Amino acid sequence: MKHLFIINPVAGGRRGHPVDVEIRIREFTDTISDPYEIYVTKEPMDACRKIIEEAETGEDIRVYACGGDGTLNECANGAAGRKNVAITHYPCGTGNDFLKTFGRENVEKFHDLDALADGEIRPLDLIDCNGRYCINICSVGIDARIGNDVHKYSNIPIIGGSTGYIVSLIVNVIKGIAQKFRIAVGDKIIDKKITLACACNGQFYGGGFNPVPNAVPDDGIMDILIAEPVSRFKVAQLVGKYSKGKYAENPEIFTYIQSTEMEVTADREFIIGLDGEAIYGNKVIFKLIPKAVNFIFPRKFAVKSPQGA
Repeated sequence: MKHLFIINPVAGGRRGHPVDVEIRIREFTDTISDPYEIYVTKEPMDACRKIIEEAETGEDIRVYACGGDGTLNECANGAAGRKNVAITHYPCGTGNDFLKTFGRENVEKFHDLDALADGEIRPLDLIDCNGRYCINICSVGIDARIGNDVHKYSNIPIIGGSTGYIVSLIVNVIKGIAQKFRIAVGDKIIDKKITLACACNGQFYGGGFNPVPNAVPDDGIMDILIAEPVSRFKVAQLVGKYSKGKYAENPEIFTYIQSTEMEVTADREFIIGLDGEAIYGNKVIFKLIPKAVNFIFPRKFAVKSPQGA
């Protein structure tokens, strides 16, 4: 069995970051006899390419995504459907949101490389988004626009950090809150302006937003939430309810559906957010792929979800 450590050199926005991570990894690899490789990514989707290349050897591979949710997304895309590959998250990013699905208090346990190397493998679902996989949450609408623009403002020294999200929110509210989409979920058709729509496999994204607290990443179901248009004066209320998973308190604003597929189309190109990354198109099909990727949990990891944990 081979251990493959995928390091994103810019995770968390710190350029010197990989050096510290590599030191910790080498302290661990000094204690094992299995073959290993430390690989620093060079460009977007490089992790996916590397994992596919390694998987073709047929050897069992344990992949450690050393970065944020975007790094984990790339690793999930490389490992999807490959039985000899299992992935896990060694969280080094800003949000590390997917792991919060298994309890905020448990995220720190994924920093224990010994526990991960000896961890249990359990299959999790993925969402296929026009051929790219999402392990956590996909969305269209204002939140995808905000997430896509946030880095423009977070990198400005006078703004920086989480304030960049607030600036991006304000800018996109000024541009316009709602957009017209045609959404098809089973027999249900929604053809009008909406604020956003998300398809959830996990529970948290955007640095801690928790739109559907009951989403489970191995139940074979997508939890879908669609938000009606609101005025600029009610955006704060919408964001507050949405971020805390209180959609049931406002059925006039939120529509909640469980399904395995959702199609979204629009007359013009829109942003599709998936695991903090962005793709573009005027049509996207979100399709749940059950038990599509092997995920490593620390042994005897007791959490509410995924099912059976």
